[in-house]
Amino acid sequence: MKFIYGLSAMALGILIIACACSKGTSETQITSIEPVKTEVNFWLTKGDKSALLKKQNIALNFSEYTNSNPTIEIDPNTTFQSIDGFGYTLTGGSATLINALPAADRDKLLNELFSTADDAISVTYLRISIGASDLSASSFTYNDLPDGETDETLAKFSIAREQADLIPILKKIIAINPDIKILGSPWTAPVWMKTNKSFIGGSLKSEYYQTYANYLVKYIQAMKAEGIAIDAITPQNEPLHPGNNPSMFMEALDQAKFVKNALGPAFKAAGLSTKIIIYDHNADKPEYPITILNDADAKKYINGSAFHLYAGNISALTQVHNAHPDKNIYFTEQWVGGPSNFGEDLKWHVTNLIIGATRNWSKNVLEWNLAADPNYNPHTDKGGCTNCLGAVTIAPEISRNVAYYVIAHASKFVKPGSVRIASNIISNLQNVAFKTPEGKNVLIVCNNNMDDAIFNIKYNGKMVTITIEKGAVGTFVW
Repeated sequence: MKFIYGLSAMALGILIIACACSKGTSETQITSIEPVKTEVNFWLTKGDKSALLKKQNIALNFSEYTNSNPTIEIDPNTTFQSIDGFGYTLTGGSATLINALPAADRDKLLNELFSTADDAISVTYLRISIGASDLSASSFTYNDLPDGETDETLAKFSIAREQADLIPILKKIIAINPDIKILGSPWTAPVWMKTNKSFIGGSLKSEYYQTYANYLVKYIQAMKAEGIAIDAITPQNEPLHPGNNPSMFMEALDQAKFVKNALGPAFKAAGLSTKIIIYDHNADKPEYPITILNDADAKKYINGSAFHLYAGNISALTQVHNAHPDKNIYFTEQWVGGPSNFGEDLKWHVTNLIIGATRNWSKNVLEWNLAADPNYNPHTDKGGCTNCLGAVTIAPEISRNVAYYVIAHASKFVKPGSVRIASNIISNLQNVAFKTPEGKNVLIVCNNNMDDAIFNIKYNGKMVTITIEKGAVGTFVW
């Protein structure tokens, strides 16, 4: 029979109905397959999509029996960073598409994404753009003026444009999960503050550092007035990528000056608890956040550094952590290019992000775009991403794509406040383990071998033996 994700079929028992017809008569036999008793619950996604976050009805019980299989040993006494959450970027385009759904469909999708129900994936962290991102229908900020005008007092500042879609969707999400963390990232300052007076490229003029800091303060206060708490911001999305639409170039020394001379003091003066997280770009330039954190006057205002992985190696996050272990690490963006190769994308994203980023000290993992239409719209012209695949596609029917399952394998089980615990990597079985606030153990494994793998999980001196298909991802909870 068809498995319907989220209905906890294994927990309820599966009814198999067999019909035999002969000479105009029929006989129906109903049998019930009871869920097996298991110490370890196992959810599986396969690269061929034959299992999609499907709970397995198999007995996995720890014993003192030993064998020669590769063994992943969990050490709950060796702990690392705590976890803030897993999720996506709710781009302006995502909010528009979701808000345009019929009310019942919209609410059903939001509950599936953000609630803690059995049929939900329990997303706990969102990133949003401050003004437009390249996955908005057009470029804008909250202080756009006719050419030649300035507004240093920010008298014309307004987030009214967000009242159409983003703010209503965020309010619904917060009603479902009041504790969700929200990170805001600007793609550009208002163009009248920039050297080239364009949405694309250019830099923030030094004479407007304080004005722009005040702009970000006003944004946080305006969102708070709507009941939306901004947990953290980054000063600039991808500061070394001035070709996006919108975008703004900001070198490390300039970001350090902006934080220490304007943004940090402005937040302090306004009494804001919103975190300042620097960099927000690729792992190939760890020297960028290290340079800023080496400036003691800037560092005192900074909570941590954020990364993407369009270039570099995920191990760079540990390099930054080791340079400044008192500051946090975050992973804030990675796209899936459409059309997706589900099996390969599943392996790469789980291995490098869910496993790789958290094994390198990240407190969160965010995939890029939450929703797009079948043509990867909406996006800005002349620089916006033209093939960013959403975690869900809305057409208007809803389909779930690879990023949905990548995040779900962590978000559904690893709740905020969980702590990463030690586990060894063996036989190309990439993995990461956590202890949840409820005392559960969660192990996420990706089989990067060319064949199915038989392996053990060892915990407190006992083992359980598991088989996982090649290219598959499993989440194990006990």
